Amino acid sequence: MAERKPIVIGVAGGTGSGKTTVSEQILARIGPEKIAFLQHDSYYCDSSHLPPAERAKLNYDHPDSLDTPLLVEHLLCLRRGEGVAVPVYDFATHSRTAKRCVVAPAPVVLVEGILIFAERNLRELMDIRIFVDTDADIRFIRRLRRDISERGRSLESVVSQYLETVRPMHLEFVEPSKRYANVIVPEGGRNQVAMEMIISRVQKLLDEAAG
Repeated sequence: MAERKPIVIGVAGGTGSGKTTVSEQILARIGPEKIAFLQHDSYYCDSSHLPPAERAKLNYDHPDSLDTPLLVEHLLCLRRGEGVAVPVYDFATHSRTAKRCVVAPAPVVLVEGILIFAERNLRELMDIRIFVDTDADIRFIRRLRRDISERGRSLESVVSQYLETVRPMHLEFVEPSKRYANVIVPEGGRNQVAMEMIISRVQKLLDEAAG
């Protein structure tokens, strides 16, 4: 691994666009043993020093809410064939836990997040940039279901956050970052034609690297 740089793939798109489905298909088709998977969500800055009420008011959809320099550092480590200890973030309390998730180097590094193309230092480390493009109403419904069932949020808090920060930040940062994508995938993982093209491209690059 130290002699060959891995293929770095970025999967971006708005909240609820289907990024995770696309990433899961890449993992399943290429093989999880060949992929080091990093999610930008794991790198939210720790807000445990603030009272819970103040944590809930923070803008978690602005690039400044994420410790992107640490993600860049971890990507550089993986490119050098070094493992990394990824933070574990608790979305219910808006804080990092004491745990870390060790990610070993692999022939492919897969990075997922809504803002990964908005950061120049981050996107320039990627060999393939995929933007998942899904209608806003579908994305909102998916986010609503996820935040209530998985993150313990109330209906009112999800709607309020969406209107106050999620939608404005999407328009300011996420949507404009689409122009940096190599591939734009409408309908996410359900777009089997696009997924076949992506998987074929990644497999070809792996075969070439293997010599």
